[in-house]
Amino acid sequence: MAKLFQKLTRPGVALLKAMGRSYRYEFMNGHIDAAVYQRGEIPIYCSWHQRWYAGITLMPRRGPISIMVSQSQDGDFISEMIMGLGWRVARGSSSRGGMKALRELLGYIRQGVAVGHIVDGPRGPFGQVKPGLLTLAQLSGMPIVPMVISPQSKWTFRSWDRFMIPKPFSRILIRFDEPVHVPRKLDEAGFEALRHAIEDRLRQLYEETDQMWLTAETRQG
Repeated sequence: MAKLFQKLTRPGVALLKAMGRSYRYEFMNGHIDAAVYQRGEIPIYCSWHQRWYAGITLMPRRGPISIMVSQSQDGDFISEMIMGLGWRVARGSSSRGGMKALRELLGYIRQGVAVGHIVDGPRGPFGQVKPGLLTLAQLSGMPIVPMVISPQSKWTFRSWDRFMIPKPFSRILIRFDEPVHVPRKLDEAGFEALRHAIEDRLRQLYEETDQMWLTAETRQG
């Protein structure tokens, strides 16, 4: 299987790069993202698993970035592909190798490398923010920055999260939201309250951002 992955990686990376070059990215609230760096902070971007595809070709262009990828066989292939795009990878997930991957991400943050965190990956439940996001922010002292990815035209798969791949030449809106700082000392109730608040905010942001495309298409029609 490893040899098969090696054979597929190079053409796969080339395809991803070609797809990425065709996308027309538009940014909303870019000043929020810029302000994080101006304060000398390293952002922990958070997004849904459903939308991560459009981000994997974009984010390395903006600077060094790291991500956690599961230790599954699928994760082996995904790791090879996204490292070919310039990502730095920490292997692990909430079910296996999570603490090791968390330490690796903390190491990247100390080097000034941003993190792209898939809040409900790798297998859901859909839209549920897992504790690792907040723990990483607590231990690093760095802010969580919601980053919503909304393609105008896409293919949607019959997976657990209705995974989306933007079609070539699609417009893709990248929307940043206000950073969230997680206190180092937080009791269990406070931790859960903040986790749910981020979860609810992400859901609201995705609904609002997707609606912008529908509103624009209605106006054009």
